[in-house]
Amino acid sequence: MAELPPRKRVEDVELLRALSHPLRSALLHHLTSVGPRTASECAEAVGSTASNCSWHLRQLAQYGLVERADAEDGRERPWRARQVGLDLGDIDDDPVRRAAQLGVVGASLANEQELTQRYLDSLDDLDPAWRSVAGLSSYSLRVTPEELTRLSHAIDALVRPFVSAIRTDAPPGARPVHVGVRAFPRIEHSGKAEE
Repeated sequence: MAELPPRKRVEDVELLRALSHPLRSALLHHLTSVGPRTASECAEAVGSTASNCSWHLRQLAQYGLVERADAEDGRERPWRARQVGLDLGDIDDDPVRRAAQLGVVGASLANEQELTQRYLDSLDDLDPAWRSVAGLSSYSLRVTPEELTRLSHAIDALVRPFVSAIRTDAPPGARPVHVGVRAFPRIEHSGKAEE
């Protein structure tokens, strides 16, 4: 297998703040998932207006996260993601950077929740072949930090070759699919880490 392109490491607090905007997060995830799309197509997919999407896409372009793609029909030029994933780094001790990082995580989680709800709302209209292979799983593990690191890297190595923006060998019938993985210590309602 060819070496996969790296994720973009995000260090800049202003870029983190820009990514914490829910619509920008949704647009970037959408373009990464489905490939080049016009602002109008993005608007339909994320539930906004074409003009609003166009403005936010231009903002993402200023940070080098999206760019214009060649138009097939010579009319409105589509946008495409320039990155195949983002790396926010470890949650920072600096309160300004931490707040910006958590804003990005919050926007991403909200987008993931919305995608999950849309999937559940569309079950009756979904092709039975796709409905039967979709999965919503959760696990309660008991691991050390080192084991969790290994597990996270193993999951990434398994999933990453299928990322839409990377994959060049997708067979006919392949569709964009959302996969979300979260791994963190369980915290009791009281705020105490479970032992």
